[in-house]
Formats: sequence, structure tokens, C-alpha cells
Amino acid sequence: MNHSIKSPVLDAMKIHVPAKANRAISFTNKEAAYYFTQSHNTNHVEHAHFAGLNIAKNRIFGGYTLFADQYMLGQLESEVWVSPYKMERTYPGDLTEELWMFDYRNILEIDLAGAKTETGIRLEGEDIKLLGGGETAVFFRSMEGDWVIAVSAKDGQPVRFEGQILTTGASAGGFYIAAGKTEDEAAALIQDTRDHNLKLKKERIKRMEDFLQQNVYLKSDDQELALALNWLNITMDQLVTRQQGDGIYAGLPWFNEYWGRDQFISLPGAALVTGQFETARNILLSFAEFQNTDEDSVFFGRVPNILAPENIDYHTTDGTPRFIIQLQDYVKYSGDTAIIKELYPAVLSSIEGSIKHWVDDKGYLMHADNETWMDARDANLNSYSPRDTRANDIQALWYNQLRAGVYFAEYMQDTENAEKWSGIAEKLQHHFELDFRDSLHPYLADRLDAEDRPEFSLRPNQLFAFDMFEDHTFKCLATRTAWEELVYPWGVASLDRHHPLFHPFHLTHHYHKDAAYHNGAVWLWLNGIAMQRMIELGQEETAYELFKNMNRQALNLGVVGGLCENMDAYPHEGENWAKLTGAYLQAWSNAEHLRVWYQYFLGIRPDLIRHTVTIAPRIPEELQALDYHVKVGKGRIAVNYNRKAERTYRYTFINIGTEAVIDISPFEMVKIEVEPHSELIITQTDNSLKINLLDQNGTVMKEFNAARSGARAAQMDVNNQLLHDVKFCVPLGLEHHPIVQDLI
Repeated sequence: MNHSIKSPVLDAMKIHVPAKANRAISFTNKEAAYYFTQSHNTNHVEHAHFAGLNIAKNRIFGGYTLFADQYMLGQLESEVWVSPYKMERTYPGDLTEELWMFDYRNILEIDLAGAKTETGIRLEGEDIKLLGGGETAVFFRSMEGDWVIAVSAKDGQPVRFEGQILTTGASAGGFYIAAGKTEDEAAALIQDTRDHNLKLKKERIKRMEDFLQQNVYLKSDDQELALALNWLNITMDQLVTRQQGDGIYAGLPWFNEYWGRDQFISLPGAALVTGQFETARNILLSFAEFQNTDEDSVFFGRVPNILAPENIDYHTTDGTPRFIIQLQDYVKYSGDTAIIKELYPAVLSSIEGSIKHWVDDKGYLMHADNETWMDARDANLNSYSPRDTRANDIQALWYNQLRAGVYFAEYMQDTENAEKWSGIAEKLQHHFELDFRDSLHPYLADRLDAEDRPEFSLRPNQLFAFDMFEDHTFKCLATRTAWEELVYPWGVASLDRHHPLFHPFHLTHHYHKDAAYHNGAVWLWLNGIAMQRMIELGQEETAYELFKNMNRQALNLGVVGGLCENMDAYPHEGENWAKLTGAYLQAWSNAEHLRVWYQYFLGIRPDLIRHTVTIAPRIPEELQALDYHVKVGKGRIAVNYNRKAERTYRYTFINIGTEAVIDISPFEMVKIEVEPHSELIITQTDNSLKINLLDQNGTVMKEFNAARSGARAAQMDVNNQLLHDVKFCVPLGLEHHPIVQDLI
């Protein structure tokens, strides 16, 4: 065992998993491999198929069973602890197992201590073929793909292989399992890892420690909050990989590939708010390389929907607008305007390709029925959730793509396209407000059909389209309607419970799971935009209830430390919480949770394009103290928040000079230039907002009081009135749902 390897930062995050929880445990090597198991019994109806080591869409082997002194170790009898860098199991008789992965290496280390005479290991999984072996290693053919597996004693001592079990002396300390393209490659990987074991482990631990302490540093009086966010950052970062250049796995176990849509929904929470700007830049450049450049193709200008080792697919409408929007967001966070010149041809193709093939006379971006994020189809390729030709979220994304394009065109002094794209955006916004609203519904139409008729199924997609109109009262009404009809304590449903096609359960034998996928199933990534809209309307306390629920879920349910893809809309009979479904770890679920924390609860929103950083904290009442850092450009902002008799915010600008835009309602917005290493102290009471700017020596340079804004106060009163006592959505009885009448 490596008892000498300690990490106070990471060990403080260790989570105990009781046997009855039987939680998913997952690690990646930050490249193309991940290892999945469950704490006590790998029996999940869908995930168990992917148990063990997986590399680049290939299942290598399906886990392992350990033996000590000729007895099989029963995982059901073990005590399990999970930290960010390893899993530990302790068994009766003082036997201890540790599971390690290593960065950028296709190898596992399984430490086993406490045996008296010998230890053994058996690889699990169908279709593993014995290739042969020597004195110190045994070789197998992988379950899938052209991989060779080598298994060896940890210290290199001789091994025996009988009855599918590889055995060695107890003093060996455990086993290595490596995957390579040849026996020699796999064996060499084991030897090199053995030779540099301590160094490699320390490097993996240091990477995680540095990430938590330098990129996403957070301390709080609320220990559950700090623990959950540290874990969510770690499990999010597990999915930032190098399988095909830098990218973000869409999710595990089956989405270990790069999806354009998921990539750019996840990018802010995965890389921008965490200050990983080089990674974000590489992701943008990588996807640009795969942009469709065939001017005769209807997909000209699109970036891939799926970028997997075995195929590239362009069948999505929303991935490309998100790519351009995230290019702009990246520049806002990093200040890297050099990338604009590098990728402006990609911007140009993305917009002009859409104008040529997909834009109608009103400026709407047309699309195929299944080319939005609600893309599930049946065996006959009919959409389970039709979005027709003009979905509301697609129009909002297209509008923001055009606006980002206008900025880039102006930067490149391309006046002709700047004026052209601005004109299309204005026309689009004008028609949207006319076509997607009526006097009967307090929310937006989900889509227009081919005959321009609005379809008013209540779905969460409307929450992405609030940039398309100015009516503030309507935004309040639409937000309340969406929250009370779609937002359950465990997340946002894809369809309202009164719709005849509403499916309350995602994974059931009563219908195909894809029938429920976008017709009732909860999607945790949608929590982000739902919370954002509430916070924008001054209802951070309401939003925080959902945020806390997700923190508790990451700590206590499902994969250790992360958020899943889906949940049922309704709990099953006798349960008080909905069942987790879909991928056990989903990038955009984690990422949107983190994005909203940084951008809307903490309220740090850089725009280095305009040399500004918006400071708009909306910190919930129950949080009394916070210390955190946010990376911006080449520096960072260190923040201390304390709530006693008054709220005090201290912002230290380390290696950053910018204009701070202080946005704390109901006070007037204040703009103030801050120099590198200066400190901004904001003191807030119910009736006053005092702002002091100090230089790096603590000398006050500016001191003033922000005026109370009558207009902002009045708007807050309207918001509070329209959103007073808003509640989570509550399940109805199953008798209300024709789709599940056979369950009653």
C-alpha cells in the first residue's frame, strides 16, 4: 500500500458509501480511458454492461475479482470510501484494496494488503481470450477492439495462472492491469509505471490539488456546499479529456465521445468559469478543424454533432450556433482576441452556410424535425418529440450566433457582413415576438410548424429564448409558469405533466425509454437555465433550493460526486425522490450547475472584449461566509464575502486591470476602474451601498455611496409580486396520465 501518499485537500473530500447505496464510482485517465464500477455490486440494469476498463469506445475488460489466501473477497461485505484519486475497500480480516488510475496511461493499479500467504485476481467480462503468459505476466485479448491486456504482480514477482485466476505472493502488494496494442507495449507500460509509481501518483494528485486550489478555490461556512462543489468540479474535470485532441466527453458510460452540442453547452462550466482557457481554446480550434467545408453540402459551415473515433456526423442545428457563441464567451473570459482572426473564416462559413441553406424570409433558422437537442426518434425515424421546422430555442441560438458574428465582423472590419447579419438578427427578433406569443398563453410557443402556426406545448426550451423580447412582465409570468409546471425538486422535466404525451417515468418496461426521453424525463442540465432565469428576476432563494438539492444528490446519490443525465419526473410508489436514469455522469449536468454558481449566484461575469467585469452577487441568505477565486484573463479575482449585520464583499484584482460594473439591486449600477492588485470593498445594507477602492497598500483611492434606484426598486417589487410564493412542480396521480393507465 502507498500509505505514505497523502493529500490533505483530496482526503478531506473522501465519501463513505454504505452497501445499501451501492453507488457508481468512476475515474478517467484524462485521455481516452475510464473505469466504472459500483461500490458493492455492479448490477445496474444499463450501466453494468460497461463495467471495468473502457478505452475510446471499446470495452476492454469487465472488472475484476480479488482473492486472498485462496478466499474470494466479497464486495458486499466491504466498507467503501471514495476520494477524487482512488477507491478504497476494506474487508473482514483487515484486508484492504485500493484502486488507482494514472493520468494519460491505460493502466490500473489494484493494491491489496493484509493477506498472509498469497493474493489472486480474476478478470471479468465475456469474450476475454487468454493469449498466453510468462513468468511475471499473463496476456489476454480485450472484449472489444484490438487491445492486449497484461496482468502482473505489482512488484514484478512471479505469477501463476490456473482456473482463470492469476496468483502471486502476498508480499507483491497487488496487481497492475495494462492495455496496449501489443504484448510488449502492455508489458512495457507496466514496467514503466512500476519504475515511476510514486512520481506518477504524486503528479495525478498534484493536478487535482492545483485545480481545486488555484482554479476553483472555495471555502464556506457551509461545509456541504464546499464539499459538493469541490466534487462537482472534480467529476466535471474527469470528462475534460484528450481522446481526439482536447474535448469534453458528453457523458459516461456510453457517451465517451465528443458531441458538438454537449461540448459547447458544457464549455462554460467545464473550462471558462474554471479558468482552463488553454483547454477551451484547443477545443474551439479542434472543432473548427472538423467544420464542414463543402460549399455544395446543406451542412456547409456546421461543426459536428458527433466527433467519435469511428465517425463524424453533422445532423444537428444547435451545435454550430453554440460553437460561435462559446467562441465569443471564451474571448470574454480570456481576452484572447488573436483567436478571432484565426477562426473568423469558421464564423463566416457557419453563418453564410445557414443563410444559404436554412434561413427563411423572416430570418428564422429552419431545421429538420430531429435536429434540435430533443432528437430522439423511433424505429421508423419518426420524432418522439416533434420540433417541426422552427423551434424557439434554435431561433434564440441563431439570434445570439448572429450577434456574436456581428462583433467578430466589426473586429475584423468586415462592415458588409456586420450590417447584413445585424439586419437578419433584427428581422428575426421582430418576427419572433409576433409569432411565438399570443394572448392566451403566459409562456412562449415551443415551435412554429410549416404553416407558421405556433404550437404551445409547455416545454423548458422557452427559457433559452428570453433574449428575443423585452416584455419584463411576460418574462416573470413565463418563468413562474415554467417553474411550477416543469421544475420538480429534483430537476426540470422536458414536458409539462398535463400534456397527453407526458411520460412520468423514463426507464420502465411499459414503453420505450426514448418515448419518455423528451416527453417528461427530467434533464438536469436544464436546471442551469431555470435557476438563471429565477436569479435574474431577483429570486435567488427559490433558485438555491434546487441548487442545494443537486449538491446533496451529488454527495449522496448516483455516481460519487457528480450529476447524472436524467431522472424520472415522478418518484415511484412509496418513494420520496425520483429515480436517477440515463448516463451516470453527464457533462452538461455538472457544467450548467457550476456555470450558474459562478456567473449568477456569485455573479462574476467577465467581458474582456469590452474591458469590463460585471460583479452582480446574488448570494442566498443562509450563506454567511465565502472565500473563492475566479480566473479572468491572465489573472484572478480573490473574493471574501461575510454576512453579519451587513453584507461585505471584498474583491482583490490580482494581475487584472479592468472596469468593474457593480450590479446590486435596488441600487444604481456603478462603474469603476480598478488597477491590478487593488481591492474593492462593497458594504451593503437594506438602504445603503458603500463602495471603497483601495490600492495594493490598503490606501483608500475612491469612496462613495451608490444611490438607490427608484426604477430598480419598483421592478423588484413587481418581480416579487408576480413570483410571490412560487412552488416546485408537484406530481399528479397516475390516473391523470393516459400514457400509463395500465399502471393504475
